[in-house]
Amino acid sequence: MPSADQVKALISSLTEGDEAHFYSVAMQIAAHEARLGHGKLAEEIRALIDKAKSRVTTPSKQPIPLARPRGEAAELLSASYPSAHLKDLVLGTRTKKKLERVIREQRAVSLIRSSGLSPRRKLLLIGPPGTGKTLTASALAGELGLPLFVVRLDSLITKFMGETAAKLRLIFETLNQTRGVYLFDEFDSIGSTRGLANDVGEIRRVLNSFLQMVEQDHSDSLVVAATNHVRILDRALFRRFDDVIEYDLPDRTRIIETLKVKLGGFAPAKLQWPKIATAAQGLNFADITRACEDAIKDAIIHDRTSVTHAELIHSISDRKIAVTHKSK
Repeated sequence: MPSADQVKALISSLTEGDEAHFYSVAMQIAAHEARLGHGKLAEEIRALIDKAKSRVTTPSKQPIPLARPRGEAAELLSASYPSAHLKDLVLGTRTKKKLERVIREQRAVSLIRSSGLSPRRKLLLIGPPGTGKTLTASALAGELGLPLFVVRLDSLITKFMGETAAKLRLIFETLNQTRGVYLFDEFDSIGSTRGLANDVGEIRRVLNSFLQMVEQDHSDSLVVAATNHVRILDRALFRRFDDVIEYDLPDRTRIIETLKVKLGGFAPAKLQWPKIATAAQGLNFADITRACEDAIKDAIIHDRTSVTHAELIHSISDRKIAVTHKSK
């Protein structure tokens, strides 16, 4: 039977028109019944939820309100409904297959849980800056029709003993109550190795709290942690995640693919793609995108409908100079 808090949450979400929260609480009830051995009841609840979600929405219906964190959690999480999809990312074959598997398992969550198993839902994304880690969280939310909640590290981490761990607990309570994709970006700020020379007791306590909370979390939300500094992560973290997904700088093939996508209609019929790919070698996806945008702006300013080879090479060179200065 659902708890009193769950019944109140169901009624509250209905009165506020928060359909996402309603489904999340209903899925929690189904998961609880499954853990009690009431497999048939759990499956019936999930089937009803899936049927409700798949109904056709008529134009006269009001749009589903955004599931927003409430109270103190609103200071720790920023919420959005991303429109990004997996096709918007230019990924390596191995990385793409891993993400496609996560999406397949999430879409078959009822079937998987009815067999006593859990879908992949705790992901650690590692790799250099600008390679698509943050965009991946948006794409997962977009593919699954879930809200994206980004953890505000500036609000989470404080200098007061015990306060950060308490706020972290609030985030995990929220992801139990509202199903969504929860992104811990720059995760190394709380997941760095215990015992580093500049480590302080509070950070060790925060990491210990995270390890405990993420292991005990059996919600239907996705927990996505992203970092550019995998080497300083505590090794105990890795076994807490269902998948560690690695991102890298684009090779020549993905550079050309990215250039074609970002230039769009501004790409002329003939461009020396191999030479341009060579010039862009070593840049990440974000910098290649900026180089394309700079070249397009130059074309617009000079009243041209397409970029030139020279313009694009110049924009790429400018980005490389900017990256060099930034890394010093």
